[in-house]
Amino acid sequence: MLVVNRFRVPVEDGETFRAGLVAAHDALAERPGYVGGQVGRNLDDPTLWVLTTRWENVGAYRRALSSYDVKLIAVPLLSRAIDEPSAYEVVEPGTVLNIGSPRSLG
Repeated sequence: MLVVNRFRVPVEDGETFRAGLVAAHDALAERPGYVGGQVGRNLDDPTLWVLTTRWENVGAYRRALSSYDVKLIAVPLLSRAIDEPSAYEVVEPGTVLNIGSPRSLG
């Protein structure tokens, strides 16, 4: 599973934000099920930042978000992400894709 969190940050806050984003990434990277990730900044728009992480499965990602260290270090920063869907399934040849459906019928 792939998670893409994008952030809009004023240029003058970039270095402080970068340090926080790296700390958030490091906290997530310590959790079981973490596969890899990166911090990036857009080449054409320096106010646009991204944190991508890869996880063994959605459960590992959700458990990571509920850990104490991640709640303390990463969640406050992640709450600043652009409000858009962030979790993606990895599509490879032969992959059976998830089918969107309501979580509750009533």
